[in-house]
Amino acid sequence: MKKPYQKPTIVKLQIGTLREQKSALAQRVRFEIDGVPVKDLLQKFGSPLFVFSEKRLREQFRYAKRLFETHYPRVEFSWSYKTNYLDAICRIFHQEGATAEVVSEFEYEKARRLGVPGEKIIFNGPYKPRTILKKAVEEGARIHVDSMDEILDLEEIAKELERKISIGIRLNLDTGIYPRWDRFGFNLESGEALQVVQRIAAGGQLEIVGLHCHQGTFILEPAAYGRAAEKLLGFAQKLEEAFGWTIEYLDLGGGFPSRNRLKGLYLPPEVAVPPLSEYAESIAKALLSNLNSRDYPLLILESGRALVDEAGFLITTVQAVKRLPDGRRAYVLDAGVNLLFTAFWYHFRVDLGEEVLGPPEPSVLYGPLCMNIDVVEEAVNLPPLSRGVPLVLSPVGAYNVTQWMQFITYRPRVILITEKGEAEVIREAETLEDLVRLERVPAHLR
Repeated sequence: MKKPYQKPTIVKLQIGTLREQKSALAQRVRFEIDGVPVKDLLQKFGSPLFVFSEKRLREQFRYAKRLFETHYPRVEFSWSYKTNYLDAICRIFHQEGATAEVVSEFEYEKARRLGVPGEKIIFNGPYKPRTILKKAVEEGARIHVDSMDEILDLEEIAKELERKISIGIRLNLDTGIYPRWDRFGFNLESGEALQVVQRIAAGGQLEIVGLHCHQGTFILEPAAYGRAAEKLLGFAQKLEEAFGWTIEYLDLGGGFPSRNRLKGLYLPPEVAVPPLSEYAESIAKALLSNLNSRDYPLLILESGRALVDEAGFLITTVQAVKRLPDGRRAYVLDAGVNLLFTAFWYHFRVDLGEEVLGPPEPSVLYGPLCMNIDVVEEAVNLPPLSRGVPLVLSPVGAYNVTQWMQFITYRPRVILITEKGEAEVIREAETLEDLVRLERVPAHLR
């Protein structure tokens, strides 16, 4: 068979020994996921394909829970639905003992549909429609107020129900993390939070039983969580003394990083990302050294990314090979930023789904969209690939199957590899019928 012509190009060689290059190449090949061959998955389910590992999900949750409980006696993990709200993924975490953390009417209704009782739901977010807010109150959810308008809504609901409502309040505070997420909740340092609390106490309809903060996402400074815990605890003690309330829990939100490579970081994630144990130590030290002799408040953590990200993979296939004007080799994949929204912020690990011989060279990975922004990876060293070669991208478990778009192409199947090593479909691939089902055409256009 005659080989296709390849235009010659000059590529700068990377310095290093042959042994090092061979070792690096071997690390870039992933033949299987949890014992199931990549080729078998593609043959049965098609490409592109999201794959989740049940084993990794359960192991990571158990590890995180055991780790924090070793450092502090009362810990609750509340699964962050916005990170990945596929039914199967949520059910796994609920089976492991996680409550539900939701930020919208949609997520609240999804949690209830999955059988999570109201009292096991934390309701966050800047917008809670009044109808769902009242339902959450009636069902006993933990509601974290985010604005004064929401407080007014809750006071009206309390009058309608003729009872006092227990709530949590979201704070934003300075822990040394910038940019600060100061659009949510009430500021602690400016005195705004205390003024709001005084207004709540004067209203007589609401009672604060919890404090909540969330510093941001992919926080790489464990000490910031210690500072947040110390400030929340100090504010809790002030409220108990001034208003006689019992602050039952402190919710430090989420934001723990995964072993993903954030753009702008030059060190590999194994070096740049602190271990989860440092976060647990920082939080526990801040709480235990400032609790005096009072009862331990419940510590709530709304971790998402750190639990699910590394359990998710995307298998994609090379569909076309190109050479750019600057000499770089480019590949067009059947998965782009429509499926990998987080590609705008992270460099994924790119593994070959089969062994490919040849010297690696700088390459660009494009998606299938007719948009110039559809770049999955702008710089990755790969051997010469041909059409049909599979690639495995990871970790992609967080925020991709919630932020993916129905744009130009259909969204693909999602499968779960069970602890028994069986591949089960947990979301079917979209069809044209799925996409047009809600459309209506006026009579004069038919």
